[in-house]
Parts: sequence; structure tokens; C-alpha cells
Amino acid sequence: MVDKKSNADQYRDSIESMDVSVDTDIDSQSHTQREQELQRWDEDQARRLASEQGVELSEDHFKVIHLLRDYYLENGLPESGRTLEEMLDNKFSSQGGVKYLHKLFPEGPVTQGTRFAGLPVPAYSEDEGFGTAR
Repeated sequence: MVDKKSNADQYRDSIESMDVSVDTDIDSQSHTQREQELQRWDEDQARRLASEQGVELSEDHFKVIHLLRDYYLENGLPESGRTLEEMLDNKFSSQGGVKYLHKLFPEGPVTQGTRFAGLPVPAYSEDEGFGTAR
């Protein structure tokens, strides 16, 4: 004869021991996806791309690049390049802000910086007809 109580107890115990948790937090899922995207990049890729464009990356360049990558990880792609330009201008204001950043990235800290960082270029960053966040 089948012991129904024993079977029920075993079933309950096995169900309770399973990890059936599902990440339902959209922000957490997006963050995890961005982490995975960022893992496909390394500084050597940035150096090769920069070299092709006639730029030799220094520690100062990498401070900007890593800041852009950190911003992307935490916030995702901004609605426009202007958001990044303003953030960078504030972060590097003591060195001269946008003028300093343009010396590092001749094609613009947002457009060229995000490319070197292995990130998508934000909307309205490259279209001269809409203005530029270079």
C-alpha cells in the first residue's frame, strides 16, 4: 500500500529545496544584460581602435572611457549625447571640462569616447543637423 502522507512529505520537501526564484526586476535584468555586454570589451580593443584613428590612449583617456562604461552599466544608453556631455563636463571641470575632453578626443568625448569604450553612440551625438554633443 502507498503511504500518501510520506509521499506528500517527500514531494513538499523536494519542492522546497528547489531554487525556483526568477528575477522579475526589470532594472536588475537590464543591469545584468549590460554587464554581459561590457564583458566583451577590453582595453586592448580600445587601443587598437584609437590607433587606427591616430589617437594614442593615455591614463587620462581611460579615466573618461571607464567613466562612460560605468555610466552605461548603471543607467543604460542615455536618450541623447548631451546627457553624457554634461556629465563629463561636470566630472572633468577642474581640468577644463569640455575643452580638456576635446583635447583628449578630437572627434568629441561622447562620440569618440563611447566608440573607444565599446559602447553604442547615443542618439543625436553624430548628426550635425541636430547639433552635436562632440
